[in-house]
Amino acid sequence: MIRVDAIWLASQPQDMRAGMDTLLARVIKVFGSAQPHQAYCFANRNATRLKVLMHDGIGVWLAARRLNRGKFVWAAPWMGDHVGLDAEQMQALVLGLPWHRVGRAGAISVL
Repeated sequence: MIRVDAIWLASQPQDMRAGMDTLLARVIKVFGSAQPHQAYCFANRNATRLKVLMHDGIGVWLAARRLNRGKFVWAAPWMGDHVGLDAEQMQALVLGLPWHRVGRAGAISVL
């Protein structure tokens, strides 16, 4: 399996016709560089399609997913150009669940 130490979500929509080279260029523009063992997630404007670009330290992998019903819960522009996710949040994201309520982000700290 591919080791992934960090997962990043780009908040701006991406044209899903983009291939590996275009997405790699976008990663470099948005994140500064494509770091080994990191995954970079992109969605289309409607948030019904998701592409994940992963750098395994040797090469680059591209995965895609489409929801036939509903849409992916995506980062709001006010969150910045990119948002970091943990593994639990990523699992919720690819299922179309509200990832921002999972893990530490969903903790209740005030009564």
